[in-house]
Amino acid sequence: MSLWHHLSEQISLHTDSHFKINHHAPIGGGCINEAYRVSDGNSAYFVKLNSSQYHDMFETEALSLQEMQLGTVRVPKPICSGQTETQAYLVLEYLALSGRPDPALFGQQIAAMHQITSNQHGWLRDNTIGATPQLNNRSNNWVSFWREQRLLPQLNLAHKNGYGSALSPVTDKLLADFERLFDSYSPQPSMLHGDLWGGNAAALADGTAVIFDPAFYYGDRETDIAMTQLFGGFEPRFYAAYNEAWPLDAGFAVRKTFYNFYHILNHLNLFGGGYLGQAISMAEKVLAEI
Repeated sequence: MSLWHHLSEQISLHTDSHFKINHHAPIGGGCINEAYRVSDGNSAYFVKLNSSQYHDMFETEALSLQEMQLGTVRVPKPICSGQTETQAYLVLEYLALSGRPDPALFGQQIAAMHQITSNQHGWLRDNTIGATPQLNNRSNNWVSFWREQRLLPQLNLAHKNGYGSALSPVTDKLLADFERLFDSYSPQPSMLHGDLWGGNAAALADGTAVIFDPAFYYGDRETDIAMTQLFGGFEPRFYAAYNEAWPLDAGFAVRKTFYNFYHILNHLNLFGGGYLGQAISMAEKVLAEI
């Protein structure tokens, strides 16, 4: 059975409506998965593909998107996930994205999403940040959560990838001292996108904001806002609206670099040594400001 026939059957089963793929077209933009728009001439769906070993990653993303349906920002509705002998797949509703969301409204919506909280940091499943495993064991202690489930796994992977000798002089100090960033700040566990850079946000033709490709968990809302400032950042009106809806703590000015250090470590581990210098300089900046 061909992949497209299998997907036709699965989409029909999970939508309770006959669907037969007669057209599939690749969609660019991602660096981890292949993506396609599939159609029967009337309805369309968005399909992610990867090798079968990524089945759990897709299943977890579907669960993430399902939980994020409870939020205040539109996310694609998951249809089904599964695997064939050689490929894993995730099928989502197809959303025709046509530009950037209105910055002010988007800022308000993200603030409202962050006000959806849990009683612990983490989530019910481990997931991935890009293609890197991301631990989400639930914890009442945010500092411990960030050390044990964010920084240490990335640093251990960086050591395995050959960057340990360059990173250790500064990261050993950072691990010993970063608790001071939380001396007077104790974040609540907010609903997070987890990978909220500009490439993971867009808008429908009517201006409705859409966020996608989450690395979902509950944690400090500052981590999401910090991530928006990587790789170009969002418009000033986004931050003004967010702060009007729910002002950020003054310590965010330092913690944003600390939180983004995690993402740059991940890019170092995923994409190579071009991120090594940036990772070291970010850690040094945080230490200088603690």
